[in-house]
Amino acid sequence: MADPAEVHRRLQTLHGPARTELDHRDAFELLVATVLSAQTTDVRVNAVTPELFSRWPDAAALAGADPAQVEAVVRPLGMGATRARRIIGLAAGLCEDHGGEVPEDHDALERLPGVGRKTAHVVRGTWFGRSALAVDTHVGRLARRLGWTGHSDPRRVEEDVVDLVERTAPRPSGRAAPGPEESGAVDLTSLSLLLILHGRRVCTARSPRCDDCVLAPLCPSAGIA
Repeated sequence: MADPAEVHRRLQTLHGPARTELDHRDAFELLVATVLSAQTTDVRVNAVTPELFSRWPDAAALAGADPAQVEAVVRPLGMGATRARRIIGLAAGLCEDHGGEVPEDHDALERLPGVGRKTAHVVRGTWFGRSALAVDTHVGRLARRLGWTGHSDPRRVEEDVVDLVERTAPRPSGRAAPGPEESGAVDLTSLSLLLILHGRRVCTARSPRCDDCVLAPLCPSAGIA
């Protein structure tokens, strides 16, 4: 089983500081872009959000938008009508429950229309600086290949990886393992973002480049994934 801290160190050396590839300028844009990214790529989302946010720059504007006009903008992502309804409903929820602002609280985020656990973690981790593991297909795949989990369900993957990070975090002798937000533990937001980048660029689903992978010496699946 690969050590999470060493995996994080090697990925950070290779890819640089962890970052999302979704373009955004504020929490609202990040939240909407993340919701739009379901079942499509960040590149495609980034192609439509400049027009989307220039026309409807905040929750109030988007909540009052004509659904047909929003659908026309997001249509290149597929399921244009569904995506338009989803983000308009999300914007309306922000206005009704949070004065148009994106809440930091996890439960409050998940109560918003169209926001699930992964999206809440992305926003809390990327914008608000919390340590939160967002499990997408890349994170799940790499976690299994690295021997961190045997599960495919995102929630079970998250639980296994968070538990491993907590158990392996350095700590003074005689003290219990710190939580992932305490000093010495790997930052879960950084770890998940780096795993996503590595999954896209190196450890791909069909043809992982094990010969070129900085994690190969640590990975129990190297050469056999």
